[in-house]
Amino acid sequence: MPFIYCMLVLMFSSCSHTSNPLPKIHVTKNDFGNANPYARVAAIPVPAGFYRIRTDSGSFAGWLRQLPLKKSKTVCLFNGHPKANQTAQFAVIDISTGNKDLQQCADAVMRLRAEYLYSKQQWNAIDFADNNHTHYRLPAGANRSLFNQYLEKVFSYCGTASLDKQLNPVADFKEIEAGDVLIKAGAPGHAMQVLDIAINKEGKKLYLLAQSYMPAQDMHVVVNPANSGYSPWYEADDQAKIATPEWTFIKPCLKKWPTDW
Repeated sequence: MPFIYCMLVLMFSSCSHTSNPLPKIHVTKNDFGNANPYARVAAIPVPAGFYRIRTDSGSFAGWLRQLPLKKSKTVCLFNGHPKANQTAQFAVIDISTGNKDLQQCADAVMRLRAEYLYSKQQWNAIDFADNNHTHYRLPAGANRSLFNQYLEKVFSYCGTASLDKQLNPVADFKEIEAGDVLIKAGAPGHAMQVLDIAINKEGKKLYLLAQSYMPAQDMHVVVNPANSGYSPWYEADDQAKIATPEWTFIKPCLKKWPTDW
C-alpha cells in the first residue's frame, strides 16, 4: 500500500467519529511526525538556558500551563475531518471544539478564559460583549450543558472586533505574560492565546502561542516558522512583525484581560 495512502487513512481514523464519507482533500503533513510525547503544556521543553517563570497554580497562567495535550498531533475540524494544513501545530490541546463551525480564533481565546473562570466558579466574571455592546453573561451555577449553550451563543455574536474592545493594550511587548492575547481586530482578523512564558538569566523572554482558525478546529500550540532553534517558543523582541504559521501580526498587537477578571 503506498505510503501517502497509509498516512491519509491514519489521519482520517484519528479524527473522524462519523460514518459520513470524507471529502478528498490534500493533507499537508508536519515534518516531525504524528506522535506527541508531552501530556501537558507544562511538559513542552524550553530552549537551553531558559526556565519557566513561576506562576500561582490557581492563576489563569497556572491553569493554561496545565492544559492537557492530545497524543496525536493531527488537527481536526469541527466535523471530525483533518485540517488540510498539518504543518502549523507543535501539539494539539485536548479541549472541546464543539460540532459546529463556531469556535474559530477569537472564540478559542474566549473559551479558554471562560473555562478557567468556570473552573473557579467565578460566574459573574464570565461576561462577553458583542459589537453593539450587548453583554452575554453566564447564569450563576450553570451546569456544563448550559455552559456549552452559552458559549455557542457567544461564539455566534462575538469575534475579534468585540474581543479587542474588552481587552487592555500592553504598551511594552517585553512585559508579555501568560494569559495575554495577540489580536488583530477586523474581517479578516485573528487572535492567539499566549500560553506560557520562559526567561533566561539575561531577562530575555520566550512565549508559547496557541490558536484555533477557520474553519473551527482543534486548538493547537503553533510552531515558530521564523526560528526553528526556539520553536515552538517565540522571542519577545523589538521586531515590528510576528510571523506565525498562518498569520503575521503587526505590533502593537498585545493585549491582556482587565485586572478585575
